[in-house]
Amino acid sequence: MKIAELKIFYFEDDGIIPNNPDLPVLIYRNALDHPHDAEELFNRNQWLNSWTNGIYDYHHYHSNAHEVLGVMEGEATVQLGGEMGEEVTVHKGDVIILPAGTGHKKLYSSPDFKVAGAYPNGDEYNLKKGSLRERPSVLIEIKNVPRPSLDPVFGETGPLIKYWLKKMV
Repeated sequence: MKIAELKIFYFEDDGIIPNNPDLPVLIYRNALDHPHDAEELFNRNQWLNSWTNGIYDYHHYHSNAHEVLGVMEGEATVQLGGEMGEEVTVHKGDVIILPAGTGHKKLYSSPDFKVAGAYPNGDEYNLKKGSLRERPSVLIEIKNVPRPSLDPVFGETGPLIKYWLKKMV
């Protein structure tokens, strides 16, 4: 496995979607040699509690878990980071790694679009939509989500190790 291109995005809190103050979103272009086996690959690297489906078409985030999304089929345009964030088009074989708190929303997808999703160590995930009454508690939750020990695609190596784990020191 290799990455054709690595995209790195840092998003600030926009007052509605908190995003992650410390960790970037990582997009691995064309990283999946066998996109239909994405869920199995993630599970081998201890990203568990997995599923296959799509991406919600409204802004949401998970304050208690990081998330990996592997595009198994088709393509989609996804808005990352909330209303003021980035629109990114992903294709079959691409992987998006979202740190806890990062907003994401599907804007468009091909009819065959399908992703596999998973969470480090099988963490249970919540679904937050940016309610103001959630703010104080979600900001604390996001800061307290442990960093994964393995990259969901490359295991003990890969960009996640460099950009998420090396920053701890």
